[in-house]
Amino acid sequence: MIQYIDTHCHLDGEEFAEDREQVVVRAKEAGVSAIFLPAIDVKSCQTVLDTCAQYPGYCYPMLGLHPEEVRPDWQAQLAEIRSLITHHSSLIISIGEVGLDFYWSREFEQEQLLAFEEQVRWSVETRLPLMIHCRKAQNEMVSILKKYAHDLPGGVFHCFTGNEQEARELLQFDGFVLGIGGVSTFKKSHLPEVLPATVPLDRIVLETDAPYMAPVPYRGQRNEPAFVLQVLRRLAEAYGVSEEEVACTTTETAKRVFFC
Repeated sequence: MIQYIDTHCHLDGEEFAEDREQVVVRAKEAGVSAIFLPAIDVKSCQTVLDTCAQYPGYCYPMLGLHPEEVRPDWQAQLAEIRSLITHHSSLIISIGEVGLDFYWSREFEQEQLLAFEEQVRWSVETRLPLMIHCRKAQNEMVSILKKYAHDLPGGVFHCFTGNEQEARELLQFDGFVLGIGGVSTFKKSHLPEVLPATVPLDRIVLETDAPYMAPVPYRGQRNEPAFVLQVLRRLAEAYGVSEEEVACTTTETAKRVFFC
């Protein structure tokens, strides 16, 4: 059986409270060899750590403050998260999920910018890669990353759905790769054309973002790690290579980014 990694899954979420064990069993049966779990705030840092402790050597934690969780108390949250990263430094594989999101609102725009930049500095200090969420804010994100470009250890631009120009702009950052998920399987997605034209296969990792963004034919359902196989198959089709090659290449890339 081919093996591959789900590099972004909120397995700690309440959506999996009733059947988390079965979800993990199905993931393993589908060929998922590891699952990476991003936190989004202080509370989820603990649930991520707890879930990963239940599945050692299979689930790996990432800690960070998600841009949509940036509130007036963002500095206090960051202080707590930084403390957790230090305390659990032997377990953490990434600073994430961090970034910028101006899709719904710019109410906390300045706070988001400051929180993101602080967590970028953590990445430089700890040598932990970044798991970056960015929506309607690529210019601002790129501007911040450029200040640290020569010092960053790398990371993932999670849930990439952009065009060729946006892909090229992101790939200028050495050590960074694009996270590709269920959107790539959607009928109206242009990713199957954009990616082979612009992005080498070894600059891609697989992800689900479960429980969100389920791929076709599960669209509209709760997403889960086993479904990442649909993304792998779509990429194999788009790149004109075997499913085994996509599995092997994306797994090696994930290991290179997260475990150096």
